[in-house]
Amino acid sequence: MNRSAPMGSRASTVLGRRLGGELLRLRDAAGRTQQQAADVLDATNSKIVKMERGLVPMRDVDIRALCEFYGLDDPKAHTRLLNLARLDRERRKAKGWWQDSPHPGTFSEYIALEDVASRVRAWELSLIPGLFQTAEYARALAVSEGAGVWEDPDEIERLVEIRMRRQERLHGEHPLEVYAVVWEAALRQLIGGPDIMRAQLEHLLKVAKLPNVRLQVLPFRAGGHPCITGPFTIISFAESEALDVVHADTVMSTVWVENEGESAEHGAFFDRTARLSLAQHDSAQLINSICQET
Repeated sequence: MNRSAPMGSRASTVLGRRLGGELLRLRDAAGRTQQQAADVLDATNSKIVKMERGLVPMRDVDIRALCEFYGLDDPKAHTRLLNLARLDRERRKAKGWWQDSPHPGTFSEYIALEDVASRVRAWELSLIPGLFQTAEYARALAVSEGAGVWEDPDEIERLVEIRMRRQERLHGEHPLEVYAVVWEAALRQLIGGPDIMRAQLEHLLKVAKLPNVRLQVLPFRAGGHPCITGPFTIISFAESEALDVVHADTVMSTVWVENEGESAEHGAFFDRTARLSLAQHDSAQLINSICQET
């Protein structure tokens, strides 16, 4: 049973929404309406709405016309907006391998963003991060978390395949940098039984040795901490124009944070929790100890 239709390549949204937000702020500052902006472009009001929400690629000629209409005469600001538009158009052309993912639509967008990210910071409360999971752990997780949702064996295998494909970003010429902080509970939660969990912990120790991976464990004895309310992931991009994006799943919905202030706050929470966590070497020792107990 597929919970939603594939979303396709949505990697451009992080840049598209950034560009649309900039144009919206310029329009508000200039005291112009969406209809007035549409008249300048000889377009419909709905086009301006889609542009400001980052839902459509933007032509350079339209950006120049709107900047002039809004009274923006800074050449550097013009160039920055045009570069954003160019990067966004290039991203939209990409056809992602994740298009046939059985994941819900919002997570398909997450996969698309992760695929073009330069760095990921992940805080996990109860699960091993997806980038570090073994196929057996991912399969057991799909069955156990399904509760009637992931019932089709072929769909489950496709989900596992997608999970393994994501991990290719950990290797190669320009590997994804991953900084993960995991609560001790995630290491002790028996997903799939002792054998699967033991193999997962052994794999985790191997992944932690990669030069682009930093893994720390927050032990139970740390007590209360800034990130106790729930897991989240901070996605960073190489382009200076792209802000960090925060992704967080709740029981009923997915939350995206895409503004500079709140993204920075999540980063600060992550850093404070990381400082309360064990050092990498000590984290590896704890993982190995739990592995021996399992």
